[in-house]
Amino acid sequence: MATDYRKVKILVLGDSGVGKSSLVHVITEGEVLANPVSTVGCVVDVKLHEYSRSMSSSPVSFFVEFWDVGGSMSHEKGRGIFYQQANGVILVHDSTNRKSHNNLSKWLTEYHRYKTGRTDSLAPQDTNESGFDPEKFIEQEVPLLIVGTKEDQVSGRRSPPTQRSGNLLGANSITMNCKDIQHFSLSSQQYIETMKFIDKVVEHKYYPSLRQTGSSLERRQSFNRRQALNTQT
Repeated sequence: MATDYRKVKILVLGDSGVGKSSLVHVITEGEVLANPVSTVGCVVDVKLHEYSRSMSSSPVSFFVEFWDVGGSMSHEKGRGIFYQQANGVILVHDSTNRKSHNNLSKWLTEYHRYKTGRTDSLAPQDTNESGFDPEKFIEQEVPLLIVGTKEDQVSGRRSPPTQRSGNLLGANSITMNCKDIQHFSLSSQQYIETMKFIDKVVEHKYYPSLRQTGSSLERRQSFNRRQALNTQT
């Protein structure tokens, strides 16, 4: 009998050209996307994720679907069908383009509008200098990850406040160079934060009682540290 894997759905949202497809390829395939092209409609990539419910339990496999939604604003009316039943959202902006960062509030607004059916909620103009109104966005029902791409092109410019926006929203946040796979090595902060986010998505759907107890990755790391200390003593 075939294994019945559980699955979660993650939306990947942001302006056209910010690097959403390159980011998803790095996460799902573990390699750089050689020839990225603009996404029309939506492209779904899948990653098998190992999740441990507790420090001592065996890992459980989950299919993680990344729904890379095309960023053209001319297709806004047709995107609602992709937003249904999402368990997490990745908001992507170009670190060299402040406008793409400020537009993240519009993407989160669009997602929430289609999800709730309320066209008057979370008006995008009610934002602060970081592009978000924390009082309206902090209670989002699903986990969020904010990603600033093209970190290698920032040079001496002032980059958008990715981490500050993440803090305002209670979200994980990272900056990435999707052309350098070392930015997503197993020991990198980018990889660790992304795995924490995926753990949160899994817990949000399947283990709501664990939402406040730290991610699966954090629990595994804590368990491994204690095991190492016990071995040394």
